[in-house]
Amino acid sequence: MVNTDAPIGVYDSGVGGLSVLRAIHSQLPHEATLYFADQAKVPYGERTLEEVRKLGEGVARMMMEQGAKLIVIACNTASAASLKHLRALYPDFPFVGMEPAVKPAAEQTLSGKVGVLATPSTFQGELYASVVERFAQDVQVFQATCPGLVRQIEKGYLETPKTRRILEEAIGPMLKEGVDTFVMGCTHFPFVIPLIRKIAGAEVRVIDPAPAIARQTERLLSQFELLRSSTAKSTHRYFTSGDPARFSRSLEQLLGLKVQPEKWQWGGDLLRSG
Repeated sequence: MVNTDAPIGVYDSGVGGLSVLRAIHSQLPHEATLYFADQAKVPYGERTLEEVRKLGEGVARMMMEQGAKLIVIACNTASAASLKHLRALYPDFPFVGMEPAVKPAAEQTLSGKVGVLATPSTFQGELYASVVERFAQDVQVFQATCPGLVRQIEKGYLETPKTRRILEEAIGPMLKEGVDTFVMGCTHFPFVIPLIRKIAGAEVRVIDPAPAIARQTERLLSQFELLRSSTAKSTHRYFTSGDPARFSRSLEQLLGLKVQPEKWQWGGDLLRSG
């Protein structure tokens, strides 16, 4: 019997998944969480799907050993590479993955033209192709990979000239084509939504999938009878395979949190504390 007070595990290659964690904290304020930023391996979007799949196995194993009752793969690239594989590996354990929010974009666009911003690995995955095939039959979909944007966000450079240039090169041509709705197909990208709105204009829709992922997390917890019954203060732990001091600065900048992350490191395919 799984302890309902056990934490929700959330992981990403870096700070991007914090956009999802923020939504989970808002949707499920009494739930405990543990967050792992695999910053020694960031960005996942430049790795092969096989590499990312192996990393996903290692992270899932570590989170289960830390007592996680559900794991959110808060990374589009990792979801494309690992979600199906991990569900097959652990058929009785609940996983939530990211899916590019093409469906709501297709429903909301007035011009019939939707822009998706994501990493190359996400665009190459079966999951993205399936979503477009199912939900974008009646709209025109434009894609951009925003090279270098994940690294900028990892460094905390949310409004620098270089970050603006990357976004202008990605969305400028789409705006000329009449795109009026943008999908954040990478969990890092919601942190630059304010800059996207400055570039594209307030009338353009920008869809952040994080709130929908938080609702799906709540549904699955309820389905598996894992919702935390206690309203006592919950605990939140933060892990990184990179530099804890740098991750601590990111947590303060992006979420306003002052915490000391725990250091984990890779030894082959396994993660070890310290």
